[in-house]
Amino acid sequence: MSIITKRGDEGETDLLFNRRIRKSDVRMEFMGAVDELNSALGLARTAGMASELTALIDRIQEKLVAAMGQIATLPEDVARYSYAKISADDVAWLESVAKEMESRGVRYTDWARPGAEGAMGSAALDLARAVARRAERHGWQLHEQGGEVSIDVRLFLNRLSDLLWIMARVEAKDRG
Repeated sequence: MSIITKRGDEGETDLLFNRRIRKSDVRMEFMGAVDELNSALGLARTAGMASELTALIDRIQEKLVAAMGQIATLPEDVARYSYAKISADDVAWLESVAKEMESRGVRYTDWARPGAEGAMGSAALDLARAVARRAERHGWQLHEQGGEVSIDVRLFLNRLSDLLWIMARVEAKDRG
């Protein structure tokens, strides 16, 4: 089967459970932002960072795929969704990783200037952080419009953007 289906030529796209929505729907903006986040993390992953950060990115990307499945499910189909999901445990995991990294002396002192340290991985993580914040905003927008976005997905993206900021500082410190 070809990736070219022409099913989107009229401005609609597929969701799970044979549902279709407009490409301009805020749900698609949300899903697109999470997809961009996953891609930005892929870029960061190839920047030659320490294996610890690369492994962390891999696990985060796995979680983002689960989030995309949840986002691609309309409220009326949530009971049918039986795949991986973002949970409160995932939010707690991000918080624990962030606290552990902060214990290494990474602290907020001033605005970060992405790329200022000359570390490609740090700059890529800052890009991913900015995309994570945009994705979170779209999640809240969809939720506020009645789209029933899981609180765990919204909190995951919030904690992830914080963790990515910390990871970028760790990478800059390790490369600096």
